[in-house]
Amino acid sequence: MYYLNRSYDPWAQNFYRYSVACIAIAPLLLYQIRRGGPRIDMHAVKLCLLPCLPNVVHQVTQVMALFYIGPGVYTIFTRASVIFTALLALAFFPEERVVIRQWQFQVGTLLGLIGAFGVIWFQANANSNDQHVALPGLFIAFTATFCWALYGVLIKRPSAELGSIRSFGVVSFITSTLLFPLTLAFGNIGTPLVAGVHANVVLVISAVICITLAHVLYYVAIREIGVALSQSLQLLCPAIAMGLSAWIYGERLTHAQLWSAGILLIGAFLAMRTKPISTGETAENI
Repeated sequence: MYYLNRSYDPWAQNFYRYSVACIAIAPLLLYQIRRGGPRIDMHAVKLCLLPCLPNVVHQVTQVMALFYIGPGVYTIFTRASVIFTALLALAFFPEERVVIRQWQFQVGTLLGLIGAFGVIWFQANANSNDQHVALPGLFIAFTATFCWALYGVLIKRPSAELGSIRSFGVVSFITSTLLFPLTLAFGNIGTPLVAGVHANVVLVISAVICITLAHVLYYVAIREIGVALSQSLQLLCPAIAMGLSAWIYGERLTHAQLWSAGILLIGAFLAMRTKPISTGETAENI
């Protein structure tokens, strides 16, 4: 996404990435439909429509946030979604309370939040001499983080009822449909014609791997171990993101950010030691 910001505006980037993701999942979706199982009808569309709303906001705002902060720093900050997910899961799903009550999850989540806040707070403003990130960037990153948590909570029941492939097939189609008028109004729908072959190839690869594959696996994780623990395990993402960002873009953390990242990863380790709810118990509560 950070690389594509050079060629695509946030609206067009997300519309085309989700359109490609929708096309990529289509063969698997058709294969599953032919084998039988839950039908893709208006009930399925209504079931998946609500999660798509925060998903659209999340996708657009996370790309916008990358204009203010680097990809590694953003990835660390957005792990703060674990606390929003925990609170939302506590309200929506009684079966998740078993996980949330465990001290490893509570302490791990708290440390993760402290670390995430430290990483973003000590990020220098690229557009001024200020030692902290610009407030609009912080607000946009916060919005993206909250919407990601809300999406993770709302997608639990559709993915459980329809299955991972069916639910993402519907979600990707609805999300693309919602992004189309937004791109017409605020973005440049003709961007692929002028972006160049390299940028378009990167967009296709990121759509297939980072949207289609990632979302399907995320749905599986939600079904198997619950929303809260699935979000907490994503606290490991910053280590990978920081390594790639440092290698490709030369992004470096300050000493304060490195200490904060260490605290965050300790929190991730504790959260990983949480015992997930059993699959049978989860199914009975859905």
